[in-house]
Amino acid sequence: VQLQASGGGLVQAGGSLRLSCAASGSVFGIDVMGWYRQAPGKQRELVARVRIGGSTDYGDSVKGRTTISRDNAKNTVDLQMNSLKPDDTAVYYCNVQTLIESRRVYWGQGTQVTVSS
Repeated sequence: VQLQASGGGLVQAGGSLRLSCAASGSVFGIDVMGWYRQAPGKQRELVARVRIGGSTDYGDSVKGRTTISRDNAKNTVDLQMNSLKPDDTAVYYCNVQTLIESRRVYWGQGTQVTVSS
């Protein structure tokens, strides 16, 4: 599975940003699609993920101002982030998991999001 992310950039605090990720290649069996982020000096953390059935999980720091959505026909996952804060500055990674006989995890190349105060 290859992942192509887009939508990162520089945004002012209080603004909004939409990240998109498209999966291609061996997309059969995609189960979970989501986004993680890693800020300098910190561990990678969950931003949000959505399962094939539509259930979602959000990281505590983004709950209430972030929405994840996916298009199963197009194998895409989008992340809408509002009310951005400087603490949201990080490299954001698209993540896809497939489940056929075993679970496999794929990562995108990462896209930088910088929120200025």
